[in-house]
Amino acid sequence: MSVDIKVRGYHLDIYHHVNNGRYLEFLEEGRWDYFDRHQFIQLFEAQNLAFVVANINISYRRPAYAGEVIRISTRMEKIGNKSAQMVQEVRLLEDGEATTLIADAVVTFCLMDSETQKAVAIEGNARAVLQTMIEDGL
Repeated sequence: MSVDIKVRGYHLDIYHHVNNGRYLEFLEEGRWDYFDRHQFIQLFEAQNLAFVVANINISYRRPAYAGEVIRISTRMEKIGNKSAQMVQEVRLLEDGEATTLIADAVVTFCLMDSETQKAVAIEGNARAVLQTMIEDGL
C-alpha cells in the first residue's frame, strides 16, 4: 500500500531539503492511510484498542527537495505476542514509478487497551487480520 506526497516549502529546513523530523510525519501519513484502507481503525476501536508506536528505526538515504513527489509504501512485516512490525519506504516518484530510495524505516507498534492504557496481547480478530496482511504481502 502506498500514498504519494508532494514535498512543499514548509517541509524544508535551512539546508533546503526535507527536515529529518518531517519524515516521521510522512511515515505516519503512510501508516494512517494503510490502516484506513484496511479499516483497522474501526476494528481496533470496536475492541477498545489503540495503535501505539513503540519504536521507529529510520535510515535516511538521500535528501528530498521541494517540488518532488515521494511515495510512502507500508507493509506489515511480523507479529509478536504484544508487538508487531511494519516496514515503510520513502521513494522518489518519477514518471509514476517509485524509484530512488530516500528513507526506510522499521516501525514497532503495540495495541493498547484504551481504558487501562496498557499494552495487550495481539490476539483474536486483530491478530487474524494483521496476519492476513502479512500473508497477502500487504
